[in-house]
Amino acid sequence: MIQQLIERYKRIRTERFLAQTYQYSYAFVGMGQHSLTNLYPVLHYLGVPLKYICVTSDRKARQIERKFPQVKATTSLDMILNDDEVKGVFVSASPSAHFSIASQILKSGKSLFIEKPPCQLLQELDTLIDKQQLYGSPVVMVGLQKRYGPAVQILRKRLRKEHLVSYDLHYLTGNYPEGNALLDLFIHPLDLVTYLFGKSEIIVCQQVSPASYIIMLRHPHIVGTLELSTAYTWTTAEESLKVCTSKGIYRISQMEELTFEPKPSSIFGIPIEKIRPCNKTVEYIYTRNNFTPVLPNNQIYSQGYFEELQTFVEAVEGHKSSIVSTLDTIKNTYLLIEAIISQ
Repeated sequence: MIQQLIERYKRIRTERFLAQTYQYSYAFVGMGQHSLTNLYPVLHYLGVPLKYICVTSDRKARQIERKFPQVKATTSLDMILNDDEVKGVFVSASPSAHFSIASQILKSGKSLFIEKPPCQLLQELDTLIDKQQLYGSPVVMVGLQKRYGPAVQILRKRLRKEHLVSYDLHYLTGNYPEGNALLDLFIHPLDLVTYLFGKSEIIVCQQVSPASYIIMLRHPHIVGTLELSTAYTWTTAEESLKVCTSKGIYRISQMEELTFEPKPSSIFGIPIEKIRPCNKTVEYIYTRNNFTPVLPNNQIYSQGYFEELQTFVEAVEGHKSSIVSTLDTIKNTYLLIEAIISQ
């Protein structure tokens, strides 16, 4: 009897996955390391009908068609934009080219998934928002995947019920000579605190090296500090967030673990832990299980890539989905970035 139930559960799970199909065609602009490592595998797993891959050179286009014979490789964005079968376009190219590519896609009226950063300036972001409204692109989404990470989603829901006190964030990597660290890397932690805590005001911003900052921010209901730096190492890069509330302390580590440590009780303001020893209690709210190699335990899932791409495709297909990274929702992030630049 138990074995029959197990087999039935496995069959239902497999059939549910196989029944998830998509009717529209899609295109992808760009084929860099980030796309190959984090984005293409998700599209392949979901079975997204990818009709075109657009790159900058004929040589790479020929290589793509040999590697992926089911896809049409092209160097012409116009070919994609003039194809009515293509309803959605993924863009993950050079960050400096994103604004121009996004502008053309929005003008075509197709749905757009644009990797971060979608543009370089707040003024350009306003232009993209205006173009979306003018040309009526149905779905426009920015690839800020941390918003879709399970640890962040859980934390955001729990913080709505808490009285917030302060937070402390560290985003520490090695040297980044290939681009603009503020826009390419630090946009992630700056967007994360904006997403979790709302619009911010800079209290202190100290640039301690060309790509290292110590920042203190004030949000409507919380104050926090950030250390953003490329002065460390990629081998032991660190991404951590600690949020102090009236009830306890939440911690996110590397986007793979979310814990909560409740504060010991007090009597008339006197902490009980000072009177008698208290055992430390830590609640593991979310953690990635490295033992079982199933989808929820994959880094692509815990980092938010899977959920963001699936959300975009489901929205284009007209299915129910929750997009939390539209162009207008990242405006506060760009306001903060411009304020840091002007310091």
